[in-house]
Amino acid sequence: MHFHSHTVQTRITTPLGPVRLAASPAGLAGLWFEGQRHEPLPLLHGASAWSHAPDHPLLQAASGQLQQYLRGARAGFELPLDLSGGTAFQQSVWRALLTIARGQTISYGALSQQLGRPRAVRAVGAAVGRNPLSVVVPCHRVLGTDGSLTGYAGGLERKTALLTLDDAPHPHPGPHQGNA
Repeated sequence: MHFHSHTVQTRITTPLGPVRLAASPAGLAGLWFEGQRHEPLPLLHGASAWSHAPDHPLLQAASGQLQQYLRGARAGFELPLDLSGGTAFQQSVWRALLTIARGQTISYGALSQQLGRPRAVRAVGAAVGRNPLSVVVPCHRVLGTDGSLTGYAGGLERKTALLTLDDAPHPHPGPHQGNA
């Protein structure tokens, strides 16, 4: 992933654990649960990390909207998004995720069909997994073809919690379902 050089970040605490938010001049560029797969660690921690800017207006707005969403007091997000960190294909997948309404789910196969790429199920799944804007770009609403809870970079417990919050039908993870 490639992010704008003037990206800033902040860390917040949520009911689902600590979250890192990142904003570029173009919009919200990242929302990662700490420890999430594909979290850009060098950009969040250490010498080359983005500057901390907890007073940045967009980061404050994102934090407030996320807290409201996780309390069930908000149905969606009204934030400018910067999806430019991904490839053109990834961006198309992420834009498609934005069309999945609260309370709805879709399978990876159906999402591939919707994108006009029916043979690209694995590539679509990989793009979903690399979504840099967890929750805001609702990748948690994508299920296995059989409706199973498969994959969520932030962990299946969080995926289950988010689907429950969305009032979306979903199975509970079984012992065979891992963290993809």
